[in-house]
Amino acid sequence: MTKGDTVIAVPDRAISVRLDPDADAALDQLIASGLTQSQAMRLALVEAARRRAGDSSLAAEAARLAADDPDRREIADVRVFMDGLRAAW
Repeated sequence: MTKGDTVIAVPDRAISVRLDPDADAALDQLIASGLTQSQAMRLALVEAARRRAGDSSLAAEAARLAADDPDRREIADVRVFMDGLRAAW
């Protein structure tokens, strides 16, 4: 006689969502690509979070560059130089 246990992984958190027509159409499109509904939702959440993180890191980089006085002076010098070349044409 043997005794066995079945272990089933349970997600950390289950959620329910009310979809508007745009979100519903997007979900249908992801499912049509071969994903399950759960896979599609997880993928959409991860990709949205990555995009937002990328947006904020770009904004931080732009702010850092805007505050870089030596870089701004060099950009101004190049702009004056290029304007001088344009005037010659």
